[in-house]
Amino acid sequence: MLSHNTISFIKALHLKKKRNEHGLFLAEGDKLVRELLNSDFVVKQIYAHADWLRQYSKLLSRDIETNGATPAEMERISTLVTAPSVLAVVEIPEVTIDAEELLSGYTLVLDGIRDPGNMGTMIRTADWFGIRNIIASDDCVENWSPKVVQASMGSLTRVRIVNANLAEVFKDVAEISTQKNIDAPAVYGTFMDGHSIYGETFAPSGFIVVGNEANGIRTETEKFIDRRIAVPSFAGNENGPESLNAAVATALVLGELRRQQTKFAD
Repeated sequence: MLSHNTISFIKALHLKKKRNEHGLFLAEGDKLVRELLNSDFVVKQIYAHADWLRQYSKLLSRDIETNGATPAEMERISTLVTAPSVLAVVEIPEVTIDAEELLSGYTLVLDGIRDPGNMGTMIRTADWFGIRNIIASDDCVENWSPKVVQASMGSLTRVRIVNANLAEVFKDVAEISTQKNIDAPAVYGTFMDGHSIYGETFAPSGFIVVGNEANGIRTETEKFIDRRIAVPSFAGNENGPESLNAAVATALVLGELRRQQTKFAD
């Protein structure tokens, strides 16, 4: 039986303020928790149905505090509409990305993404297309909110995300490129009036910048964009959709990027 204090503590981690204060976040659901247990993330506590604890006992090290919980108790501590069979309390990792690492390959840059579902899906999409680094502006939705963690479906264990001032990142990369006497990675920004991604020839390395769901890429970030790109509409009439969901657009851009790279590799 979970104590009142335990339940209160876990419910407190539903809030960003308390997650930051304790350096902990919540992960819920069988697949997600098992991925975390098999990763470098530090799982501090497990709360689960007795059957789950028996089935996955070999995954649980002595350093992890395990607690049996009834379905009713899981409902009280869960952030989900339907309570899962397992919930983990996990240490928020310290993630850093050196600007020099961004000189090769592609990096996804998120400028003001506010919807947790979009953020989580973008993390999962980056993972699918082999994008290992994400730079998120300081005003993006929190990486460790329950909805982002849930929507990422475990991809948080494989993709590194850091929050930073985007202008400073681009300036640092440009400065290092100059010092090394090499071309700086290309910076592509997604816009409604950009050049079609299907007619674009992507550079060997660069940044893909995706803007806020309502307002797009902000003016301060736009100054660093080398090439404005867009996912063209094929609706064929003025009554079609005004825009694509940010996460869907990200998937299409990354898909075309990888298609080109695979084609050229062949």
